[in-house]
Amino acid sequence: MLSLLWFLLPLLSLLLLLCLRPYFPAKEYLSYKKIDEETYVVGDEETPKGLGREPMPRHVAVIMDGNRRWAKQAGLLTSQGHEAGAKRLMEFVELCFTLGIDTVSDFAFSTENWGREKIEVDCLMSMFQQYLKSKIQYFQSEEIRVSVIGNLAKIPESLLGTIMETEEATKSYKKKHFIVAIDYSGRFDILHACKSIVKKSEQGLIREEDVDETLFERELQTKCTEFPSPDLLIRTSGEQRISNFFLWQLAYTELFF
Repeated sequence: MLSLLWFLLPLLSLLLLLCLRPYFPAKEYLSYKKIDEETYVVGDEETPKGLGREPMPRHVAVIMDGNRRWAKQAGLLTSQGHEAGAKRLMEFVELCFTLGIDTVSDFAFSTENWGREKIEVDCLMSMFQQYLKSKIQYFQSEEIRVSVIGNLAKIPESLLGTIMETEEATKSYKKKHFIVAIDYSGRFDILHACKSIVKKSEQGLIREEDVDETLFERELQTKCTEFPSPDLLIRTSGEQRISNFFLWQLAYTELFF
């Protein structure tokens, strides 16, 4: 574990730099690209010094927290904070794939988030739909497979249709996988897996001696990816908790806040 941590430290600092830097409009961002020789941002042509490809994590997960607080501090609307966060997320995803990371997962909307004000929830649902719709051609051109996991029982039909369209359009891609968790709960994921195993057992499809970690992981929603357990989880905003995200999958993950 210690050797893995030393391998990951350079990557941690680089990715956090991208995550935590405030959002700038396009012109300002381009002029801000190079801060010093050790700064790496989207657009740099060379891989950062000392960052090897072989020890790169296979799966990086991110909880992009603090959009509302950032918007409030900047004198902006909550919706503008979420929009800025979505733009930073796409830059983060692009950087991860540029660095050779296979899978990127984002905790976009937790089951607990349904308790927020209706106007904010509606705004988020609309933004998810618009972003997925507008990025389908990009995902295809970059050969990025997109999977959306979560309960999805409460989301609008229009968004559900866009999710199905995006997943169908990108399902054949293998090398890059972007997972978006909407209406996701780690507890629900585990309970759903348990119920599925019980049901299969009652049907005679599974015996008690068949149940192990490998079988259980095949019942979790992250079964959609070849690398269900993140090597690295990054959470922005300073909060030091995982907030019901990937409770099973994060058992051996490096956590960076």
